[in-house]
Amino acid sequence: MNNKTKHILVIAESIDVNATSGAKANVALINTFLLCNYTITVLHYTRKAIMLPDVNCINIKENKSSLYYFLSRAQRVFQRITKINISRNLERIFGHSFTFYNDSKSIAKSISQHYNNHDLIITLSQGASFRPHHALLSLPELYNKWLAYVHDPYPFHLYPKPYNWVEAGYKQKEQFFRIVSESAKYSAFPSQLLKEWMGQFFPKFLDTGLIIPHQQLKINVLQNLGEYNSLLNEDTFTILHAGNLMKQRPPLPLINAYKKFLEANPKAKQNSRLLLIGPASYHKKMLEKESTLLPQLKLHLKSVPFDIVNTLQHKVSVNIILESDAEISPFLPGKFPHCVYANRPILALSPNKSEVRRLLGVDYPFISVTSDENAISENIELLYSNWQSYNNQKLKNKELLEYLSTEYVKSTLEKILYN
Repeated sequence: MNNKTKHILVIAESIDVNATSGAKANVALINTFLLCNYTITVLHYTRKAIMLPDVNCINIKENKSSLYYFLSRAQRVFQRITKINISRNLERIFGHSFTFYNDSKSIAKSISQHYNNHDLIITLSQGASFRPHHALLSLPELYNKWLAYVHDPYPFHLYPKPYNWVEAGYKQKEQFFRIVSESAKYSAFPSQLLKEWMGQFFPKFLDTGLIIPHQQLKINVLQNLGEYNSLLNEDTFTILHAGNLMKQRPPLPLINAYKKFLEANPKAKQNSRLLLIGPASYHKKMLEKESTLLPQLKLHLKSVPFDIVNTLQHKVSVNIILESDAEISPFLPGKFPHCVYANRPILALSPNKSEVRRLLGVDYPFISVTSDENAISENIELLYSNWQSYNNQKLKNKELLEYLSTEYVKSTLEKILYN
């Protein structure tokens, strides 16, 4: 291949940006690689035809003739007929599901078919899957060109508290990831703290790990929100949290803090709102009850197309980043770059040791731990005062924009591409 233009093969589990936050992060990274002037081929397991501009996208076909495919379908039929779920028992024995193994085989077969002496192979996954990483393990001849991107801790039992999930087959999953850490020539993490966190369990990551932060998925801000127009009132001080409110991300302290803010600023009852959009199954009943008592609390507890979310983030008064009430949060939230590029103040609810705090800086004013209702209320009051006086309505963080830029990613990758 021509040494002047580097050719990168990306294996992504999904590139459907409206399906999962992981897919959004994957596509944002792929677009950034393209902006680095690399030639990009993407093998993806999205299960539907999706094309990205200026990218050679190949949809991986599921192998329907393997033993694993037969076993996975037999399991489904058995469970449907007997109403007995045997998934956890099987994973305790085999480590992963039959479907996982068949998907891994399908991806590995596609890699073998389409690999063409690329300069670098990058595996991107989502959720707690890491199927592309598992597939690469079956191709040891490619290890010296492999960059394993690790978007979150894995397996689940290695998450920091208050996350307390323990998966079936956790020992086999941990061994799988230990082999990944020792096989891939390079690894990459969206945050410095995540690299350090995973390095506790898999020390090789400390030697191979690069930092490639989540990227902005660059799309146009809409002029009209259509059926979602009711979510936006640009004449109102609107604080927005967009994204999945998991069990470990409790919104009640935020709501209580907002109530305190209203009590201290009665006029704000007429021109402010707290807007929460996105799934919140664990907190749904509580949120709906609170909204009946608090008219300023607006809810849309469903998934919203990304172009709508992106437009809201650009047009509201304040964007919220809500993390767990914990000692440490090594995650870089996928929406972090979008909130930064929206150039609105960020109300950050984050542990004292977190990647969000590290990036916003020690002097960032609008940050507190998730449970400190008084501090959150005071921050909302200051943001409201600034909004009233048209003061400080931009994030204004040049260093952060540079850190999240294409140029930063390119300089990081070229350290290994031209080594």
